[in-house]
Amino acid sequence: MKKPPRSKPLLRDAEAPIRSRPRGKRNPAQPQLLFDPMPERVEPALAELKSRPPKGNEWNWELKLDGYRLAVHIEPQGIRILTRGGHDWTHRFPAIEQAARALGPATMIIDGEAVVLDAEGRPDFGLLQQSLGASGRQAGNRASDAVLYAFDLVYLDGHDLRGVEYRSRRHLLEDTLNAPGNDQVGAIRLSETLDGEPAVLLEHVCRLGLEGIVGKHLDRPYRSGRTGDWVKVKCIQSEAFFIVGYEKSANFAAGFASLVLAAYRGDDLVHVGSVGTGFKETEIIRLRKVMDTLRWKRKLPPLPYSGGADIVWVEPTLIAEIEFRAWTSDGKLRHPSYKGLREHQDNADVFRLD
Repeated sequence: MKKPPRSKPLLRDAEAPIRSRPRGKRNPAQPQLLFDPMPERVEPALAELKSRPPKGNEWNWELKLDGYRLAVHIEPQGIRILTRGGHDWTHRFPAIEQAARALGPATMIIDGEAVVLDAEGRPDFGLLQQSLGASGRQAGNRASDAVLYAFDLVYLDGHDLRGVEYRSRRHLLEDTLNAPGNDQVGAIRLSETLDGEPAVLLEHVCRLGLEGIVGKHLDRPYRSGRTGDWVKVKCIQSEAFFIVGYEKSANFAAGFASLVLAAYRGDDLVHVGSVGTGFKETEIIRLRKVMDTLRWKRKLPPLPYSGGADIVWVEPTLIAEIEFRAWTSDGKLRHPSYKGLREHQDNADVFRLD
């Protein structure tokens, strides 16, 4: 039996080295697209509060969502979900992380709001807080039932979109989320555009018991901070305040009657009233345990106080989201109601009276 012929080497030592073909000259009529490195983090664009919607056709209107602002980074090495303050909360939103993986292999940064929906399909900040366990020892829990409503696209496949006008970013976001195979009823959904006169939209949204509306200027780039490119109009006022103490309860020794609230005026804290409604019993017990670890150890309270109630003062550490109707003439909250605690990693802005 003959031996099989030996295969010839692909490259002989005596042969000339292989060279690549010379590159052709670039067509000057074809622009050269440079790839932008993905930002490690993007400081979010924020909406300015307005008493009424601005007029004009240059605005895109959406629902104002009652949740946590998140940036979802879909990168070659994996998924990162960052809070408004830049903290990595990927582990706290497993369903959103899984949905983000399904959007790959494209690289992108999606800007949106994480919410938990109630039985009627409305965002409920209290339910989100219960999922995250932010009000006590359960901090660090996973919000497995949270949904991210995406409303902007900051980066896509090697291109930083912050310099692109909003109308184009919106089209790219819609194309990305509505691509075949993407599930619009999953944990990442498109924040829908509201069609109609903004004043009429606001009236309808408020009648449904929702938070309000947000307008984004169609011709503006993505700019971090409150620039006026984005505006918000609320149905009911809701802001973040420091908890600086609690009034003891005569009927519930393990709880409290109300929380004492404070806001900033300049660099100082000032008393803006107390809140005694909006609590569930389990939340009252958890809050009381946390506040007792933060008791004010000095003789004087942490701010000027002229009330007559017997207050247990605490370090101004906890930040509460409070819903209220208006301000009284002496600078106190009118008809306040407790919604939940904000976490420091959410980078909540404590209300400033100035």
